Amino acid sequence: MGNFRPRKAAEEKQDDGLIRLNKFISTSGVCSRREADKLIEAGAVRVNGKVVTELGTKVAPTDKIQYGDQTIRMEKPVYILLNKPKGYITTADDPEKRETVMELIRGACKERVYPVGRLDRNTMGLLLFTNDGIIAKKLTHPRYGVRKIYHVFLDQPLNRADLQKIRDGVELEDGFIKVDHIEYVTEGADRKQVGIEIHSGKNRIVRRIFEKFEYKVTKLDRVVFAGLTKKNLPRGKWRFLEEKEINMLKMIRNPKGSR
Repeated sequence: MGNFRPRKAAEEKQDDGLIRLNKFISTSGVCSRREADKLIEAGAVRVNGKVVTELGTKVAPTDKIQYGDQTIRMEKPVYILLNKPKGYITTADDPEKRETVMELIRGACKERVYPVGRLDRNTMGLLLFTNDGIIAKKLTHPRYGVRKIYHVFLDQPLNRADLQKIRDGVELEDGFIKVDHIEYVTEGADRKQVGIEIHSGKNRIVRRIFEKFEYKVTKLDRVVFAGLTKKNLPRGKWRFLEEKEINMLKMIRNPKGSR
């Protein structure tokens, strides 16, 4: 790699192929440019083995950039939407050698992408894969309140009293949960199908809400995730997000107004 001397932006305007270090880091999906500046100033970033703390430093694509023990690679951001079937574990690798969602998108792209959040093994529906760390953080951090809608199938009709109790909020073993919206999908005698909107990302949260009232979820399908829907996406199939969908995800703000 040779000796590395930080390249100041003003000195290197004439050089082709150079990129600001903070942009290199953000494009790799580690964090935003603003957060990258903080990492650089804190001495957490090395270029070709040397700690770099000067903002405005430029690097070449061939330079070795490291954050901690992680070597950062600048990749084209990729966004893949999967309609997950039952029976697959939402993880990049499973030590028990069970089938994972990565097998369903094998060969989709050369970039390394990872599932955003989790759907348990028996839950179906929308699952996003990306190498964009900023988007992944927005979609999983509770402060952004990302909208998720599930189609729930129960083992018995949900009575109106329990529907109202769920609507009012439920105290679970790990805290109070307030759903955003809940309604019957079908009316009449059969009220086993319910639509529920929730932004909590807690483990098995939908199933646990109904278990609290002694209902068993027999089938669970995530039909909306962050404004993305299953339209024209059969079960077990995937597609790349359209540009307008990517822009929609990038526009997500937290309630306090910051990105």
